[in-house]
Amino acid sequence: MSETRETTGTAADPGENPAAGLLDILEDLAALVENARSVPLSTNVRLDRDQALALVDELRDALPTQVARADEVLAAAHDALDDAHRRAEEIVASARARAIELVQSEQVVVQAQSRAAEIVAEAESRAAALRTDADAYCDGRLADFQQDLDALSTQVRAGRDKLAERLQQGAPRVRWDAVADPRWPQGTQS
Repeated sequence: MSETRETTGTAADPGENPAAGLLDILEDLAALVENARSVPLSTNVRLDRDQALALVDELRDALPTQVARADEVLAAAHDALDDAHRRAEEIVASARARAIELVQSEQVVVQAQSRAAEIVAEAESRAAALRTDADAYCDGRLADFQQDLDALSTQVRAGRDKLAERLQQGAPRVRWDAVADPRWPQGTQS
């Protein structure tokens, strides 16, 4: 909902941060609830249903995109890890070939074995570091998505609880189109 983002000033380039789009939508939804007018003589607020539903629809549309981006990052990390394994295997194969060439003297063999072990250890260390970094990044993104979903779930649950409370109390429903000249009190926003 572009007009909402323009009015709240929270629009950000989703390319900078994969979760930025979700956070903007959640901030717009929170602003809609926070800026909603109070219903006289109650703690309820009056929301623009179309605007609220548009934000929920936008969130539904954005969530698969954000999950797809996380999947892309995870796939790139796996590709980097596979590339590191391939390079490590190439280095080991190269070291073995070089060691076979140098078998002529015992000292050369010892040096070649030592160097091959260093290369293998370095390659394994790099592969482990890449794997750790990729896992940490993916875990961070998934934690962000979980927080966003938890916050949205809490808001939805609170809204449903309010509706259930109102329905259990048997409060009469006022038809706003039946009121001759509705006048809202000025300066009573919550």
